[in-house]
Amino acid sequence: MHKQLTRLPWKAVPDADRDDDRGHGRREIRTLKILTVSTGIDFPHAAQALQIRRRRRLDEPKRFTTETVYAITDLHVHQAKPAQLAAWIRGHWSIENKIHWVRDVTYDEDRSQIRTGTGQQVMAALRNAAIGALRPAGVTNIAAANRHHARDSTRPLALLGIT
Repeated sequence: MHKQLTRLPWKAVPDADRDDDRGHGRREIRTLKILTVSTGIDFPHAAQALQIRRRRRLDEPKRFTTETVYAITDLHVHQAKPAQLAAWIRGHWSIENKIHWVRDVTYDEDRSQIRTGTGQQVMAALRNAAIGALRPAGVTNIAAANRHHARDSTRPLALLGIT
C-alpha cells in the first residue's frame, strides 16, 4: 500500500492546505496534498489519497527533520474540504501521540522484554488501565502519580474505591 501511495504523481499536485506553527522551541510546517483516486490504489472504497509532509526546525540544537506520511479516505472532494481533512488528521495524531507517548516514555513500553504468548497485550491492557484510572482523578503527570501510588500500597486501592 505504501509503495502504491508513494508512486502517485505528488510532484505535480499543489498544496491543498498549509499550516505553520511556532512554539516549544521549534517551527513546524505541515503541508497537505490531495489526489482523487479511481485506479492505482488497491484499497476498498478509496476516493482520495493524501500526502502529509511535516517539516520541523528545532531551535536548540539547530536541527531539521522532514516526515512524509500518507493517508486514504473514502470521502469525496465535496464531502470534506482540505482544511477539514488536515484538522481531522492532526486531531487523530494528537490523541494517538498522547496515549502512546505516556506508554512509551513513562512505562518504557518499547524496551519491554515480554515476547511470548499474550503477555504484550496483557501488559498493554494493564498500562492502559492504570492510565485510565489516573486521568479521571485529575492526574496530568502519570510518572509522578505512579511514584506516589507506589509508596503506599493502600493508595492504588483507594484510587479504585477499594478500601
